Amino acid sequence: MNLISTYSNLPEFFYSPVKTDPAPGAELLAWNTELAVHLGLDALDADREKLTRIFSGTEPLPGGKTIALAYAGHQFGNFVPQLGDGRAALLGEVISPVDGGQYDIQLKGSGQTPYSRRGDGKSSLGPVLREYLLSEAMHRLGVPTTRALAAVSTGEIVYRDSMEPGGVLTRVASSHLRVGSFQYLAARDQRDALQQLTDFAIARHYPDAASAETPVLAFFSGVVEAQATLIARWMALGFIHGVMNTDNCAISGETLDYGPCAFMDEFDINKVFSSIDRMGRYAYGQQASMAQWNLARLAECLMLLEGDKEDYEGALERFPSRFEEEYFALMRGKLGLTSREESDNELVTAWLQHLQDHQLDYTRSFRQLADRVSGEESPLFGEFETRWLTRIDNQPGGRQQAADQMARVNPVVIPRNHQVERAIRAAFEGDFSVFHELRRVLAEPFIRQEGLGHYSEPPRAHERVEMTFCGT
Repeated sequence: MNLISTYSNLPEFFYSPVKTDPAPGAELLAWNTELAVHLGLDALDADREKLTRIFSGTEPLPGGKTIALAYAGHQFGNFVPQLGDGRAALLGEVISPVDGGQYDIQLKGSGQTPYSRRGDGKSSLGPVLREYLLSEAMHRLGVPTTRALAAVSTGEIVYRDSMEPGGVLTRVASSHLRVGSFQYLAARDQRDALQQLTDFAIARHYPDAASAETPVLAFFSGVVEAQATLIARWMALGFIHGVMNTDNCAISGETLDYGPCAFMDEFDINKVFSSIDRMGRYAYGQQASMAQWNLARLAECLMLLEGDKEDYEGALERFPSRFEEEYFALMRGKLGLTSREESDNELVTAWLQHLQDHQLDYTRSFRQLADRVSGEESPLFGEFETRWLTRIDNQPGGRQQAADQMARVNPVVIPRNHQVERAIRAAFEGDFSVFHELRRVLAEPFIRQEGLGHYSEPPRAHERVEMTFCGT
């Protein structure tokens, strides 16, 4: 199987050629067979040693041109004109034999690049295992996301707050184009290059825009739609990204970068986990407005090519309504509402307020509510429960249809912070069994798995994780 490298056909100031660092002591910890089949890489399964060499960065895949991408970005509102892949290397792309889609294959933690900014370009094993678990869980939960193909321990020690084992993650994405990719060129007034990048993005992600009367504006509208859908799905699951900088905003509408992300335990509209988000800029309840802010930064770039401010403002103003439409549709499903009534949005709001007032676990409460509609008593939901059941009883299909709906869309298990941290701690001690068990559990998020009920439990007081870290 040969890689292709379409991104490297763009002018070289879009990227820098790099060489990955060999890791002679590498060990393959996880290989995503299902994803490998989807990508047409399953022929590699037969040679585990070769897998280890390739996905540690020791041996190249044929046909690729290993590069690090250049981009800029607003980080917590402050513009940085020069960022780029400081610890990542794009090996190339594959065309899926299953769906015909084009997918990037990228190593994270494989050594220095010209964009490392005095960093070592390596990754600790902790962030590798964390992103593997989180990204694959998000995929199983139906959220557009980058995915994890392989996790490798390098046999090296990296220096962070302490000495930690090194690792490399193989990340798969529809592309690694970000809002920051466009900002990089706009900040330098490279309009011809910006047009090239936009044409590339349209061809790869929004081909229908090419035939529109105003292709660039149509492309922007497509990105707005994709981001509205993505953030709605985050919010419905209680997911907090934590670092929604423009360099982490993928124009494909996929979740990109799982550094300090987390799922809420008890519901809190203002919840923050990320250690670097000291002002709550990317708090749970701020995510939609921050996505719209990022899109405004993309609009500023694209205006250099086509259209005027009013055109982009009009497209951008559709974001809140599309987000709300998608979000409340998801929430109606989570509450078992199979029909739509005018008062449903207020019912959703009342439910969230009840969760917040009583500090109830977000994910678990939906499943408990589903049990209640099936006839099991719950003292947790008070007046809301009476109101909600009345609404359920008055819709077609009644309680049984509602229960079936709720079971399909409300997960039993999510990658809870304390379980992920437990898996990482065990791995640091040489025990990968916890990681592998959690990986298997998260692959079936909507069913109760015999003997594994503890994975659905909220953390006890001593298990709570209140802060997450980027790991760079």
